[in-house]
This record gives sequence, C-alpha cells and structure tokens, in this order.
Amino acid sequence: MLTISPLQSFEQLKLLADPRRLKILRLLMGAPATLTQLGEALGEHPAWVRHHLKQLESAGLVELAERRVQAGVVEKFYRACAGSFLLQQIVLPDSRSRPMVIFAGSHDLGIELLAAQLAPRLDLFAMPIGSLDGLVTLRQDLCQFAGCHLLDASGEYNLPFVRHLFPDRSMRVVILAHREQGLMTAPGNPKSIRTVADLARADVTLVNRNPGSGTRLWLDRQLAAQGIPGGAINGYGTSVRTHTECARLVQSGAADAAIGLRAAAERSGLGFVPLFHERYDLIFPAGTESVLLPLLEAIQTARFRREMESLAGYTTAHAGEQIPL
Repeated sequence: MLTISPLQSFEQLKLLADPRRLKILRLLMGAPATLTQLGEALGEHPAWVRHHLKQLESAGLVELAERRVQAGVVEKFYRACAGSFLLQQIVLPDSRSRPMVIFAGSHDLGIELLAAQLAPRLDLFAMPIGSLDGLVTLRQDLCQFAGCHLLDASGEYNLPFVRHLFPDRSMRVVILAHREQGLMTAPGNPKSIRTVADLARADVTLVNRNPGSGTRLWLDRQLAAQGIPGGAINGYGTSVRTHTECARLVQSGAADAAIGLRAAAERSGLGFVPLFHERYDLIFPAGTESVLLPLLEAIQTARFRREMESLAGYTTAHAGEQIPL
C-alpha cells in the first residue's frame, strides 16, 4: 500500500518550491533510481543531481533504498520516503507580543465575540469550514480547537462524531452555547415560506450551506425524511460557508430563503421561521488546556455570557461545561 506523508516543515516546502527538486522527488516516488538514471531522465549531469538529491535527503523527503554492486562498481538507488506527499502548512504572522490559536469548524457568532474579547491577550484565527471539516482539520493537527453542532441519527450532538474521528486520542468537549436555527426569509416573509417542504416550490430559491456543515447535514436529513431530492430545490447547489453570508444573499434578493441562525437573520433585518434548537460545542485534545486557557476562562465570564445572550436565539446557561465522552 502506498503511503501519503504530510510535509511537516517550511524547510521541506521551500525545497519543493524549486521545480528541479520537485521533479527529482516525483521521479523517485515512481521508482527507485540512481544518480545516473536521474541525470538521464532530467538531461543533467549526475553531479548536478547529487547536489539537489542530498538536500532532499537531509529534509527527510528522499532516502537510500539499496546498494548494488555491478561490474565492481557500487550503485546507490534512492527512493522517495512516501508514495505521495500532502501539503498542510498554515502561514501565521510573526507575532511575538501575544499567543495565537487557530479555530476551525462551524461558523458561529459567539466565536466572533470571543475573538474580539480576547484580542488584547490572544490572536484567534478562524477557518469557518463547517463542523465536519473542522473536526477533520483538528484530526490533522492544523488547528488547536474546533467548533461543531453535528446531530447524530441517535439524537445526540457531536459526541458520536468525536468518538469516531478520535478513537485513539483523549478529547475534551466543552459547551459554548445553545442556539436557534430556522428559515431566514425576506422581511415579512412575502412568499410565506414556513417549512422545509416549501423550499421545493418552483417560486422559491435557496442559498445552501457548505457540505459538511452541521446546518447542511440537518437539512439533508430533513429532505431525505420527506423524500425531497436536493435537485428539486432551486439553488440547492449554491452554498456559502457562513450564516452571515446566507443572510446577506437573502437580504440582497439573490435568494428567497436559507437555513440559518436567528441571530444572523435579525441582525440583517430578515424574517425568521424557527425550526430547531441545537447545542454548539468546542472540541480540543486533552492536554492543550493551558494553550486555550484564556478562551476557556472567557466563556465563563459574566461579560461573555451577557454579550452572547444579546444575540437572538442564544442561551449560555451551560457555557463552559465539559461533557464526558
């Protein structure tokens, strides 16, 4: 079985930015080769190849596969250290004045409040990529914590997904808030959109959330239960990553409806039809509490709870509580 290895350092990325070294690596991913064979394939002298090969070897991208003696001459065959390589590096600013943490997951207005409150002490970088992709990003160690609101078929939020994706790791699940979602419509709801089934009407256009987001998964489950194919809904294939963007498109008239937060709808002056309440959790590996301490402390302060409660549809009675896995 061929392996995929993540590139772990900027030194490796810098080396592969040179197309000559990238070509050598790709040839060795195909099959082991000697300096002479690489030189012939590239149209270069073996000494030129050796210079670049040694840099790849020092960076842990290439290794000596075997030595063969032919006609009294020792030939060295080199190979790539993996069948393929995955680029997964985040470029962060050079900030020595305060720590930085990276969040990935479902878009949430509470995360935006946290970032604003923590700004004097900590820089919070957010990737609003959806609940499921947020957990995958956390699994790949590309962020320090994730946020999700994934409803399992059992009726349980988030925990089954965390158990499935992190069977070998001790994880922490902390409640951020409970929040309300529903149908965001034009002010006054002129098309009388009241249910999920109404989204399939010919006169209604939807703006959808991105695949993997908790909201999209909820909608897809409802559509499946009612026997409504996504293709029957105008705009089903048009997706955005945030509740704010959904609200903007409905407000502009580009769409008639979206599934989103009551807070996002009211902030944009839209109509809102409530559909469900949900729990939004923060997920992070055990042992990283010290890195996230400012954040974990902030969500239990009276100031944070007061500002969160000012968002329509949010309740913070259980904010900061840890849920056992």
